[in-house]
Amino acid sequence: MAKVRLFAFLLTLIVVSVSAYFISLYARGYRFNTKTGGVNPNGLLIVKSDPDGAQILVDGEFKNLSNSTFPLPPKAYDIVVTKEGFIPWSKRLIIEKEIVTEVTANLFKIAPSFSAITFSGSLNITPSRDLAKLAYIVPSLPTDKNNTNTAGLWVLENLNLPLGFSREPRRVTDGNLQDSELVWSPDGRQILLQTNAGLFLLNVGEFTPENKRVNILAKKQTTLDEWQIESEKKLSAQISRLPEQMQDILKRKSSEISFSPDEEMVAYTASASANIPNYLVKELPGSSTQKQVRDIKPGKTYNYDIKEDRNFLIDDDSVDLAIIGGTSTIFTRRLSWFPTSRNLILAEPNSISILDYDGTNKRIIYAGSYEAPNAFPTLNHDRLIISTNLGSISNPANLYFLIIK
Repeated sequence: MAKVRLFAFLLTLIVVSVSAYFISLYARGYRFNTKTGGVNPNGLLIVKSDPDGAQILVDGEFKNLSNSTFPLPPKAYDIVVTKEGFIPWSKRLIIEKEIVTEVTANLFKIAPSFSAITFSGSLNITPSRDLAKLAYIVPSLPTDKNNTNTAGLWVLENLNLPLGFSREPRRVTDGNLQDSELVWSPDGRQILLQTNAGLFLLNVGEFTPENKRVNILAKKQTTLDEWQIESEKKLSAQISRLPEQMQDILKRKSSEISFSPDEEMVAYTASASANIPNYLVKELPGSSTQKQVRDIKPGKTYNYDIKEDRNFLIDDDSVDLAIIGGTSTIFTRRLSWFPTSRNLILAEPNSISILDYDGTNKRIIYAGSYEAPNAFPTLNHDRLIISTNLGSISNPANLYFLIIK
């Protein structure tokens, strides 16, 4: 009886071990080849999409719907994710054996729609540094000499509210402010309003009438210096997470710096040549196989993936390009982060594009009349905010939601 028990135990152990081995092979992408009778090594490709239900084409052949996993023999593939009514997403991916490659295709409408935010015009649109708020000026009507209409400084909060809810713009102060300048505080709670009558520090959470504003022109430089120190401290804390060589490049050889919302990426414009050494961090399985550039050149804009130690060229000529979060004040194009942290928005004259964080998949989501480069992300993934008169020369530009999903 003891021998029977021992035999049963050993047999069970062998079966479990063999099963575990084959399960391990399957999980690593190995599949049985019916033609050769052998087991071939594969990689696993996971394709997700937003919205889901998109078709996945591999080298032109339909494979499955999005949010699925399937094995592929190791080599380069052209992957296309497509859904009716949306701009296709495509990328060449290198599949490696026993490695899981995961991609998420953000799809955007071929024909986006509009939803009006303002109706009386919007001027001097200025985003807060964290993009959570937009400040703008509503001009005075020529027939309203007492400014009793909606004229003044307004703030729109880009809150990610549940479906069916929206946060209405809030008036911060009144008056004729058409020629004024706006500067946000680093924490987004205050605005410096520069007018012909003086300089005023306003709290954006409350309304301050024109006759109650206090002129702080004598404290202008002190206030700006304090805000600059506060901004530099925050940026220094963000940069300190990076490898020392990248810290040096961002501090000494970059003019524009903007971290992604999840702070796992950093877009920057190089101000001097430099080389990013290889293997600043340990290479991760399944890291991006897209072409990267580690010899950086001045005037070009890059994105550095902190987690995977990959550096991608985003824009080849950044003379007139500003990055939200950077320091440029004169520009015709603007680069900003999409809230996914895996896409960037490029606002240029006559067009707005969204591209992947590695510089690939540049897709024009809007082509037409708008006040470039006034296109801003919101905390909702399905819309942007743009300034446009919809092609009507006789009407002032207003703020609109551009619904892209």
